[in-house]
Amino acid sequence: MSTTPEHDARVAKLTFASVYPHYITKVEKKGRTKTELHQVITWLTGFDEAKLQKLIEDKVTFKTFFEKANLNPNAHLITGVICGYRIENINTKLTREVRYLDKLVDELAKGRKIEKILRSA
Repeated sequence: MSTTPEHDARVAKLTFASVYPHYITKVEKKGRTKTELHQVITWLTGFDEAKLQKLIEDKVTFKTFFEKANLNPNAHLITGVICGYRIENINTKLTREVRYLDKLVDELAKGRKIEKILRSA
Protein backbone atom coordinates (compact mmCIF):
# COMPACT_ATOMS: atom_id res chain seq x y z
CA MET A 1 0.00 0.00 0.00
CA SER A 2 1.49 3.30 -0.94
CA THR A 3 0.70 6.70 0.41
CA THR A 4 -0.86 9.47 -1.65
CA PRO A 5 1.01 12.66 -2.52
CA GLU A 6 -1.57 14.58 -0.46
CA HIS A 7 -0.91 12.37 2.57
CA ASP A 8 2.85 12.80 2.17
CA ALA A 9 2.47 16.59 1.91
CA ARG A 10 0.36 16.70 5.10
CA VAL A 11 2.96 14.64 6.96
CA ALA A 12 5.79 16.91 5.77
CA LYS A 13 3.99 20.05 6.98
CA LEU A 14 3.14 18.74 10.46
CA THR A 15 5.32 20.20 13.15
CA PHE A 16 7.13 17.86 15.48
CA ALA A 17 6.17 20.14 18.38
CA SER A 18 2.46 19.59 17.65
CA VAL A 19 2.79 15.79 17.81
CA TYR A 20 5.38 15.50 20.59
CA PRO A 21 2.92 16.13 23.49
CA HIS A 22 0.77 13.30 22.13
CA TYR A 23 3.79 10.98 22.18
CA ILE A 24 4.42 11.88 25.83
CA THR A 25 0.76 11.37 26.79
CA LYS A 26 0.62 8.04 24.97
CA VAL A 27 3.67 6.54 26.66
CA GLU A 28 3.00 7.98 30.13
CA LYS A 29 -0.60 6.73 30.07
CA LYS A 30 0.87 3.23 29.67
CA GLY A 31 3.37 3.62 32.50
CA ARG A 32 6.44 4.54 30.44
CA THR A 33 8.51 7.68 30.95
CA LYS A 34 9.49 10.78 29.01
CA THR A 35 13.11 9.65 29.51
CA GLU A 36 12.36 6.37 27.72
CA LEU A 37 10.61 8.30 24.93
CA HIS A 38 13.69 10.49 24.52
CA GLN A 39 15.91 7.40 24.47
CA VAL A 40 13.87 6.01 21.57
CA ILE A 41 13.88 9.34 19.69
CA THR A 42 17.63 9.70 20.23
CA TRP A 43 18.27 6.18 18.96
CA LEU A 44 16.32 6.88 15.76
CA THR A 45 17.47 10.45 15.06
CA GLY A 46 20.77 10.97 16.86
CA PHE A 47 19.38 14.09 18.59
CA ASP A 48 20.52 14.75 22.15
CA GLU A 49 18.25 16.43 24.76
CA ALA A 50 19.39 19.96 23.89
CA LYS A 51 18.92 19.51 20.13
CA LEU A 52 15.53 17.88 20.61
CA GLN A 53 14.39 20.74 22.84
CA LYS A 54 15.62 23.33 20.31
CA LEU A 55 13.70 21.62 17.48
CA ILE A 56 10.55 21.65 19.62
CA GLU A 57 11.00 25.33 20.50
CA ASP A 58 11.63 26.21 16.84
CA LYS A 59 8.44 24.34 15.85
CA VAL A 60 10.17 22.60 12.94
CA THR A 61 8.17 20.55 10.49
CA PHE A 62 8.72 16.80 10.26
CA LYS A 63 10.46 17.53 6.94
CA THR A 64 13.05 19.71 8.69
CA PHE A 65 13.18 17.39 11.71
CA PHE A 66 14.22 14.41 9.60
CA GLU A 67 16.49 16.47 7.32
CA LYS A 68 18.48 17.39 10.44
CA ALA A 69 18.41 13.84 11.83
CA ASN A 70 21.21 11.35 11.52
CA LEU A 71 18.96 8.31 11.06
CA ASN A 72 20.12 5.17 12.82
CA PRO A 73 21.59 2.69 10.31
CA ASN A 74 19.30 0.00 11.77
CA ALA A 75 16.11 2.01 11.23
CA HIS A 76 15.31 -0.19 8.23
CA LEU A 77 14.73 -3.03 10.72
CA ILE A 78 11.56 -1.25 11.91
CA THR A 79 8.73 -3.09 10.21
CA GLY A 80 5.05 -3.68 10.70
CA VAL A 81 1.82 -1.77 10.32
CA ILE A 82 1.24 1.69 11.73
CA CYS A 83 -1.66 4.01 10.92
CA GLY A 84 -2.89 1.47 8.38
CA TYR A 85 0.36 1.42 6.38
CA ARG A 86 2.96 -1.34 6.24
CA ILE A 87 6.12 0.63 7.00
CA GLU A 88 8.43 -1.35 4.76
CA ASN A 89 6.13 -0.67 1.76
CA ILE A 90 6.03 3.12 2.14
CA ASN A 91 7.89 4.58 -0.84
CA THR A 92 8.17 8.18 0.31
CA LYS A 93 11.30 8.51 2.47
CA LEU A 94 9.97 11.19 4.83
CA THR A 95 6.63 9.48 5.42
CA ARG A 96 8.47 6.20 6.12
CA GLU A 97 10.77 7.95 8.62
CA VAL A 98 7.82 9.55 10.44
CA ARG A 99 6.13 6.15 10.60
CA TYR A 100 9.37 4.66 12.00
CA LEU A 101 9.05 7.12 14.88
CA ASP A 102 5.33 6.40 15.29
CA LYS A 103 6.06 2.67 15.43
CA LEU A 104 8.77 3.06 18.06
CA VAL A 105 6.47 5.21 20.22
CA ASP A 106 3.70 2.65 19.77
CA GLU A 107 5.99 -0.21 20.82
CA LEU A 108 7.14 1.76 23.86
CA ALA A 109 3.53 2.42 24.87
CA LYS A 110 2.67 -1.26 24.43
CA GLY A 111 5.33 -2.23 26.95
CA ARG A 112 7.95 -3.67 24.63
CA LYS A 113 11.41 -3.82 26.20
CA ILE A 114 13.74 -0.97 25.26
CA GLU A 115 16.38 -3.48 24.09
CA LYS A 116 13.89 -4.83 21.53
CA ILE A 117 12.72 -1.38 20.43
CA LEU A 118 16.29 -0.20 19.82
CA ARG A 119 16.93 -2.69 17.08
CA SER A 120 20.35 -4.06 16.35
CA ALA A 121 21.33 -6.12 13.31
